[in-house]
Amino acid sequence: MASNQTQSRDSQNTAQLHDLQMMQDPEFDYSTRSQWLRAAVLGANDGLVSTAALMVGVGAVKHGMKAMILTGFAGLVAGACSMAIGEYVSVHSQLDIEYAQMKRESEKRAGGGAADAVEDGGGDKESLPNPVQAAAASALAFSVGAMVPLLAASFIKEYRVRIGAVVAAVTVALVVFGWLGAVLGRAPVVRSSARVLVGGWLAMAVTFGLTKLIGTKGLTIN
Repeated sequence: MASNQTQSRDSQNTAQLHDLQMMQDPEFDYSTRSQWLRAAVLGANDGLVSTAALMVGVGAVKHGMKAMILTGFAGLVAGACSMAIGEYVSVHSQLDIEYAQMKRESEKRAGGGAADAVEDGGGDKESLPNPVQAAAASALAFSVGAMVPLLAASFIKEYRVRIGAVVAAVTVALVVFGWLGAVLGRAPVVRSSARVLVGGWLAMAVTFGLTKLIGTKGLTIN
């Protein structure tokens, strides 16, 4: 369909036409969006929650701004690398399995027409996910999420105010990410947002509580 449109049509009209087509087609499978939703929305949510929990946890025993910022930055770098590597390995493994399946199907069809089998296989390959793109998207999304608590804590010296700012910023971001994931996937908005919000709060609370307990009862941190 896109090839029949004129080159003068801008990207906004193309997106509107695509959305209209999906609304008119009741059989549209929204699960086809799962690849990029998982890499983007969930990656950003992971970066947000894990980095905020690290910063709040360290903040439970070290009240200095520098300690919290360095902890958050280390979490951002380590998390982005981990997400990128994990996504690359996961998608590449999926790709190997699908290539093997396509090869078996092509060999079965080769008896009736080898040329058709090769042509069909080439069309299928174009629709397969790209491991490098998935890894880059996952790392970028994680970094975007991790920047929220980092920016919230970067310019506040007062300890209690800094912790409150981090929690408030993370709360808003959790609601936004939950809402965005629900809208893009056509899932229940309230339930999705509430689930993401409660999960983020729980992660920060558990990290803060356990770190505070260990730091005050059994470990001396200089």
